[in-house]
Amino acid sequence: MGRLSPEEEKRKKEIFEGMWARSKKKILDKGYDNWDPFLQPNDPIDIRVDQCRHAAWELAKKFLQTRSHDEYNNDYGQGVGEICTGIISGDDRYRAMYEFSCWYQGLLKNGKL
Repeated sequence: MGRLSPEEEKRKKEIFEGMWARSKKKILDKGYDNWDPFLQPNDPIDIRVDQCRHAAWELAKKFLQTRSHDEYNNDYGQGVGEICTGIISGDDRYRAMYEFSCWYQGLLKNGKL
């Protein structure tokens, strides 16, 4: 963490003193000097991008553009958006759904069902 001005140090101490004991303990375990109470949270859109920096909604839109309007409805579109966001953010629930779908599709193609 960079050097704080005297005003920021004072504010940091005030924030720390106003915290619950459990929160203080977590900070002290990691090191009070390393703690930065002024960090800005990530923008939610930054969390929902893939390795190539495509936003989940962009990928879902691209996928839906490959489908004719007769092939899907609102539920289908919502499902695409949901699984896209889940897979990109690394949610195990959506990864499992994807892997099961691939496995099941393989069984159908190989006539094992």
